[in-house]
Amino acid sequence: MIETRLGDFEETLMLIVGILGEEEAYAFRISKAFEQRTGRSISIGAVHSTLDRLETKGFLRSALKNATSERGDRRKRIFDITALGKRVLKESMEFKVALWKDYPAFANKLGFTAI
Repeated sequence: MIETRLGDFEETLMLIVGILGEEEAYAFRISKAFEQRTGRSISIGAVHSTLDRLETKGFLRSALKNATSERGDRRKRIFDITALGKRVLKESMEFKVALWKDYPAFANKLGFTAI
């Protein structure tokens, strides 16, 4: 059975894929965006293995795009979020928001009310 939950790192990479869009969501650019947004370095191998795992789970799909001379005529593997991936991201967000709403120490500061 394929796992349908997301780890924090997987979720972060998926969100970055969505932010970058169809032309920029390739491994090297994703790794740079991760570093810029988190202030943490990441190996390109970790990005590749996570993207592959997310594609195996059906959360992402990829396609090879045209080669460019600046990349030595190598093609880019561009990632996109699938409908299932969007649903899993939405469920993850809703779950976390529900937890924040239930946490009294922050609920009022965030404009949430504890249930």
